[in-house]
Amino acid sequence: MTFLQRHAYGIGCGAAALVWPFFGRRRRISVENILKGKITADEREARRIAKKSFCHFAGHIFEAVFASKVVTDENWREHFDFSEADPEAWELLLEKLDTPILLVSGHHGCWEAATHVIPHRRPMIAIARVMDNPILQKWMKKRNFRGNVMVISKNNGLNSAVLEKWRQEKSALTILSDQHTYGGAMLKFFGRPARTVTSAARLAIRFGVPIVVGSFVRTGPYMYRAVGGKPLFFGKDADRDAATQLINDRLEEAIRKYPEQYLWMHRRWRDD
Repeated sequence: MTFLQRHAYGIGCGAAALVWPFFGRRRRISVENILKGKITADEREARRIAKKSFCHFAGHIFEAVFASKVVTDENWREHFDFSEADPEAWELLLEKLDTPILLVSGHHGCWEAATHVIPHRRPMIAIARVMDNPILQKWMKKRNFRGNVMVISKNNGLNSAVLEKWRQEKSALTILSDQHTYGGAMLKFFGRPARTVTSAARLAIRFGVPIVVGSFVRTGPYMYRAVGGKPLFFGKDADRDAATQLINDRLEEAIRKYPEQYLWMHRRWRDD
């Protein structure tokens, strides 16, 4: 690795630490979310976690710019640790490739890491925010997304053609479910009411496909650990909201293990 590649995360973190004092509103939101989510009852500790989270976000994004140069077809397994993940879930995602699968995560750990591991094993469809600037979006796709990855704007939703491609190619359909949505179900996340997208549960119930809920957390330069529970299966008569609540609970469990790597500064809870 070059010097810049090796120290990308630290450079991003350092830059974020310098500007953190100027983000007063985001600091307040972060600390409030951490305290109300009962990550800690100590406000001083909440402030520490909030700053660490902000620095991790910047470091992760900067490191992701170089990830495709460091993580290759030949060495990708050396960069991922599955010892803390449920074996059945990650075997289903990366080894048993005869069925489409849903991967549900959030803005936790290094969410970009999935695009550097899954496409080595199966096609991937990612529901993501697409940049308004087409030049920036093209650059982001080139630098951050590699391999057989199809990026779908979350504003456009899933149409029949995309769903057919997902099922025909046995892809991993990846959904970040921890962002506020105006049309979702009112469920609990960290014990607080939050509008939640129900797409993953609806698709799992409709098509009978499994859901893997988890994250890739950073453990070192371009080193990532998968965390998550057993895969979820729902029958045709399953309740959509109950299934989505279980997904929320699984994601919350992963975040509580590594709270410093969660994006606490976003306005996830707008209804309490």
